[in-house]
Amino acid sequence: MQLLSQPIPTEVFTDHESEVRSYCRNWPTVFSRAKGVWLTDVDGKRYLDFFAGAGALNYGHNNPALKGPLMEYLAQDGITHSLDMYTEAKGEFLRTFHELILEPRGLDYKIQFPGPTGTNAVESALKLARKVTGRESIISFTNAFHGMTLGSLSVTGNSMKRAGAGIPLVHATPMPFDNYFGGATDDFQWFERVLDDSGSGLNRPAAVIVETVQGEGGVNVARVEWLRALAELCRRRDILLIVDDVQMGCGRTGTFFSFEEAGIVPDIVTLSKSIGGYGMPLALTLIRPDLDVWGPGEHNGTFRGNNPAFITGAAALREYWSDDELARSVVAKGDRIATAFTELCEKHSGLSHRGRGMVRGLVFENAPDAAKVCAAAFEAGLLAETSGPSDEVVKLLPPLTIGTDDLEVGLAVLAQAVEEVLA
Repeated sequence: MQLLSQPIPTEVFTDHESEVRSYCRNWPTVFSRAKGVWLTDVDGKRYLDFFAGAGALNYGHNNPALKGPLMEYLAQDGITHSLDMYTEAKGEFLRTFHELILEPRGLDYKIQFPGPTGTNAVESALKLARKVTGRESIISFTNAFHGMTLGSLSVTGNSMKRAGAGIPLVHATPMPFDNYFGGATDDFQWFERVLDDSGSGLNRPAAVIVETVQGEGGVNVARVEWLRALAELCRRRDILLIVDDVQMGCGRTGTFFSFEEAGIVPDIVTLSKSIGGYGMPLALTLIRPDLDVWGPGEHNGTFRGNNPAFITGAAALREYWSDDELARSVVAKGDRIATAFTELCEKHSGLSHRGRGMVRGLVFENAPDAAKVCAAAFEAGLLAETSGPSDEVVKLLPPLTIGTDDLEVGLAVLAQAVEEVLA
């Protein structure tokens, strides 16, 4: 049964929506319903979702453990919009996040609600680092992606996205991400050299911002040794360390925070996407308490008080992070994806793979083949996207809650798509 009384043809979108739309060009159908790891279009065709809202649906679509509390809250006329006023929903989220996430990990952060999206969190992190240190420059990394607003774009590597700014993107300097030179150069040789050289032209940075796994950049995984060395470099040089966990947080790599495996403690952490649990907009900036020097209202946003997202976010934490069952299953399912990718790489030349937990990338030496595989997978009922500077990677982001049977179905569809393209 359709949700609307009249069918919605694709022409409604092509005639009236901006040309900036992107995902719909690769998946040209009108979706109607979603449940768990499946989406259904208006013609009744089902699609297995290995995209998960670009990581915003770690717990799947319309998860009943989250939907129930949300429906009850709305039925009781719970507050929807509150900016940064005190509400019961926000208070419960804060208490739950502290008790289930921060306290067990020995982490001490103040929690800022900067606005509804990941780029809001990144903007606030950059602004705060500059305010605390009195310095302007930010160090980012090759192939990084941190968002589409101007500050976030300044620390993003993708040339197409940067060009959309229309103005110079300044006060940020890229450095090589882990293994950028394929092991030919020591990891921080250039970074430390320009920091020490008074003739390098590099202003002393306020902060370094890094993703432990670069999702949009091509599923580039930083080794734990590299992350530890980066954290130590920042500590020695009195540079703040910002970890962007917008896509890789909330269990995507196995642990709740992606940096836990490295045993580092960032000064500032950005979270969004799945922190709201249900796919509704929510973002957090986690701040070392002594760095919380904001004046009231110095950074704000109209929709920073999204109370339904507080409800579903707290419900997700209680359901999935009261123990380590989900974390262990993410590691196991990630290993299964890696095994499937290894089999494909052994069977076909020009393929490699990389990833951690349940973010995995199948890398095509002939970059256009990745998009062809995604197109073939879509025709067979599987949603997967490409990433990387040349869109050479098929990136898998299945919901963390996917069952093993559905996971096997998706991997089989993907394997068949690879066969079709590379045959």
